[in-house]
Amino acid sequence: MEHDAILMVDASEQNADLYYATRFWAPDPFIFVQTREAKLLATTDLELDRAKAEARVDRVLRLVDYEERAKQKGLKEPSFVDILVELLEEVGAKRLLVPGDFAIQYADPLRERGFHLTFKRSPFFEERLVKTEEEIVSIEETQRWIERGCDEAVRMIWESEVHDGLLYYEGKVLTSERVRQAIHRTFLEGECVAHRTIVAGGEDAVDPHHIGSGPLRSNQAIVLDLFPRSARTGYFADMTRTVVKGKAPDPLKRMYEAVLAAQERGIALVRDGADGRAVHQEVAAVLEKAGFETKHEQGRMQGFFHGTGHGVGLEIHEPPRISLKGSVLQKGNVVTVEPGLYYSGIGGIRIEDMVVVEAAGCRNLTRYPKQLELD
Repeated sequence: MEHDAILMVDASEQNADLYYATRFWAPDPFIFVQTREAKLLATTDLELDRAKAEARVDRVLRLVDYEERAKQKGLKEPSFVDILVELLEEVGAKRLLVPGDFAIQYADPLRERGFHLTFKRSPFFEERLVKTEEEIVSIEETQRWIERGCDEAVRMIWESEVHDGLLYYEGKVLTSERVRQAIHRTFLEGECVAHRTIVAGGEDAVDPHHIGSGPLRSNQAIVLDLFPRSARTGYFADMTRTVVKGKAPDPLKRMYEAVLAAQERGIALVRDGADGRAVHQEVAAVLEKAGFETKHEQGRMQGFFHGTGHGVGLEIHEPPRISLKGSVLQKGNVVTVEPGLYYSGIGGIRIEDMVVVEAAGCRNLTRYPKQLELD
């Protein structure tokens, strides 16, 4: 059934599609309606002037005006849905296309009043997966701050002294928490907001999403995975490096060399029209040929057991996927290429770059060097 209008009710700070549609940051929910003729945004007086100045819509409306209309019809204390109905009736929208996560507290009352709702899964605006040059510049700006943050982390690890296997920086034990705080301070300089930055050493690095805690040690892998969001533009970036203070044991060296070779193979295969599933399988094959088996052992998965990459933009994990589920890559996608190996008792290795898909290959947005040993 064809729809009359798109309807969203959410806070754009947490809804990438809503921010994409309006380019307006707001911590509280507002109404967005898109008809064939216009984009409309309705908000409280608290946000009204800012919305008029910043939102890329055709009209900004006052919610209180629609509240008054509802009162004139005999409602003493109109609900939010009453206000929403007034707006929808004004624009003549009865058949609504809403996101898949549209709140049931609005959906049920609207259906009860005769509105027809159909939903669309995320990403609601599929065109946001193909980045414009302006968006790529925004992602690159965030990436440059990632590299500054990573450089601060690497500097602290490199300058540390080793006593009884522990790293000491400026006279104190160097912990994951201290390194993470230093990274976050750097991000703040660039108006970037951190999201569970990973500084994971030793056994912590065997769990790909463990953020890491406690003292860092020499001769062990330390995974640094940084993925902040710009508070100014809303765009994420993503990068991982793995380093060792001192000398990496031979098993770690072999893992690192295999992961680097697998990543280079993956980057070489990324291009417009490439099948993300096929790229992932090729990357996994490089690791298998190097002798690194993936299996369930010691109560957990060991080896390479996550996807090769994912889209990056207004969300840190968005389509397309370079994984077993796969997606067809398109020119303008921004994706990561991040194979890894994880073995209990040895450690974890992950190397991640972020690239723009182009017609005959890809362009790497990541400039930070890849070096395992810091001695």
